[in-house]
Amino acid sequence: MRAVTYSRSGEPSVLALGDLPMPEPQAGEVRIRVVTSGVNPTDWKSRSSGMSPPEEPTVPNHDGAGVIDAVGPGVSTLHIGDRVWTTLAGDGRPRGGTAQEFTTVPVERVFRLPDAADFEQGAGIGIPAATAHRALTVAEDGPSRLAPHALDGRTVLVAGGAGAVGNAAIQLARWAGARVVTTVGSASNAALATAAGAELVIDRHAPDSAEQVRRFAPDGIDLVVEVAASANSRFDLAVVRPRATVAVYANEGGGAFELDVWRSMRLNLRYQFVLLYTVGWDRIGEAAADINAAIADGGLRHGPAAGIPIHRFSLDETAEAHAAVERGVTGKVVISVAEG
Repeated sequence: MRAVTYSRSGEPSVLALGDLPMPEPQAGEVRIRVVTSGVNPTDWKSRSSGMSPPEEPTVPNHDGAGVIDAVGPGVSTLHIGDRVWTTLAGDGRPRGGTAQEFTTVPVERVFRLPDAADFEQGAGIGIPAATAHRALTVAEDGPSRLAPHALDGRTVLVAGGAGAVGNAAIQLARWAGARVVTTVGSASNAALATAAGAELVIDRHAPDSAEQVRRFAPDGIDLVVEVAASANSRFDLAVVRPRATVAVYANEGGGAFELDVWRSMRLNLRYQFVLLYTVGWDRIGEAAADINAAIADGGLRHGPAAGIPIHRFSLDETAEAHAAVERGVTGKVVISVAEG
């Protein structure tokens, strides 16, 4: 079968298309005929990092969607022919990535794809939507699950509303009943965030950005979904209410995160850091159930009309797909592996 692998860390050019033996599902695993593979920032960072070079040929990409064509012993919840999506498919499993025609994945990492979703949406769900779900459910006095009305009466600030996680956070928060304000860096990104459903879109460079938020939410923001913790720390402190939560899932732009202890204490502010790799499969499973419910309900849409442009590549263009994500292309990068 065709598969993309890399045997050393480096630039996208280390990715090579070749052949691997057909994998067989072991106990507790299913085999997926991959239709579409999704590319996320974590994929190129794993590939390029020299801190943990691959010990064996590694198949990239954690997210994907396809059809189950074989099940291993002990699997009863999924069946041959099921349309599914998967996330973190290759975590701790170098041959488990989705940039190949078939992959075997532990059953707890695989979820049925709702009838309302195509394979492209399925490949774009995993890491972005599960990260957004986690960020929206970590507040001390907030819900642990998302559903209609779960966030009624709350105001959410999504930093970087045109990104994949930002887009999912806007849509899921609105589906759950929250008011949503977001910050963006350009007019084109503002249009995307508006299409996603944000009620107020603010230029993050505007000198009165905090005042705009306060006019929208006079009592302050309840929950911040934060993509640039260092750069936005002062801004967040200026707009949150007492006992708010800042859920940090990235630190775009880099730099040390300097904590203003006194102001944070005065606000009884909670900082919650979010990383799917260590959040636990029980929570990811709950997130998947809520994400599927949102899709079925029309609350989590995909494509340009929902503020998420799609950039398509073929399997032999996987290096180009990684390069696009690495240079920060706006939208979702997907790889067509097989015909649906």
